[in-house]
Amino acid sequence: MVEVKHPRDRARLRRMALIAQGLLQSQPFGRGLAGARNAIDHLGYVQIDTISVVERAHHHVLFSRVPGFKPAMINQLMRSRDIFEYWSHAAAFLPMADFRFSLPYKHAIKSGKTHWFRHRDDKLMRELLARIRSDGPLRSRDIDAGDRKQAGWWDWKPAKKALEQLYMQGDLMVSDREGFQKSYDLTERVLPAGVDTQMPTLEEFSAHLMEQQLRCHGLVSLKGLTYLRRNAELRSAVKNLVDERLTQGQLQQVGVSNGDVFVLPAGALDKRLPRVPDRLLILSPFDNSVIQRDRLKALFDYDYQIECYVPAAKRQYGYFCLPLLYRDEFIGRMDCKAHRKTGELEIKSLYLESYGFDEETVIAALVDAVQEFCRFQQCDSVSLTAAHPWQLAAPLRKALAAAGS
Repeated sequence: MVEVKHPRDRARLRRMALIAQGLLQSQPFGRGLAGARNAIDHLGYVQIDTISVVERAHHHVLFSRVPGFKPAMINQLMRSRDIFEYWSHAAAFLPMADFRFSLPYKHAIKSGKTHWFRHRDDKLMRELLARIRSDGPLRSRDIDAGDRKQAGWWDWKPAKKALEQLYMQGDLMVSDREGFQKSYDLTERVLPAGVDTQMPTLEEFSAHLMEQQLRCHGLVSLKGLTYLRRNAELRSAVKNLVDERLTQGQLQQVGVSNGDVFVLPAGALDKRLPRVPDRLLILSPFDNSVIQRDRLKALFDYDYQIECYVPAAKRQYGYFCLPLLYRDEFIGRMDCKAHRKTGELEIKSLYLESYGFDEETVIAALVDAVQEFCRFQQCDSVSLTAAHPWQLAAPLRKALAAAGS
């Protein structure tokens, strides 16, 4: 095992991770709709989130990697059946080519090995399936807005649970979306012809996870390979596969200063890496590059927690702080809100932590990123309420004003 102690070698690991995520290149996956499709294929999933203080996470993740990305492109990819919606470690958009790897979890739920809801209403589920089979896709709002006094209609809470159960166990798929209103249809009517629907073996699933994680992260820990997957058999199979590939010389191990161990393809440390651009990126809290918080801290010395689930009085940085990546380091976080009615992006608080870069250079890169982020929010002005350290507030406001004039 290679022990990584020198700062230069740590920087190399960070760059490997960021390149694998598509965060150091200008357009690693291409542009527009094709770029969004390629990005999801490469990353393996894009997490869906409902919080809307700024543009939602699944749009934000693609905006950070794909020039020319527009939120409407997600629905275009769903309707063309390039992607589908299901569960990864959370609700996500996934490549349709990976559909068969959603089957083990669906089977576990349907068989009762894993519970989505502890008690399911089989009679109501059969009635819903029959209606969808005869009448076509059912929108979630059809249940939300159902006339509870209408004969033959279901009580909405049990019906929504039954619909979700049918979706999670694989009888239904999301066939279309309008914002967060989903349409459900029979799985066989949603799947395009030619999609592999064969249940993967444990070994195939393990190999898929390893290839996916190495592809999108560059280097991975054993814990990261099965992130938030509670299947003990799967975890054991993945560990056996890692051990086997280490023995065969296909993988190598590196240890970092906090004691964590990562595996990466043999010889990857010797490959030449591209230069790091003088660019700052404003990332989503649910971005694939930061979602594994322990990994983020081990590789980048960046201690990050999203605080929207923390009581207001206990928040340190703000409701929805966005990680700030400059070059190959996370240098701070920004809590902001898009006021869409007035067209203003409000930076409630900006925190820049200790860094070894020139202040003017960092401010210039931040202003460029904020201006682009502002346009993505469909806002046309930016305000700054507070900055830390406080000395940054005046030059940053001046730079933002100059950029907006």
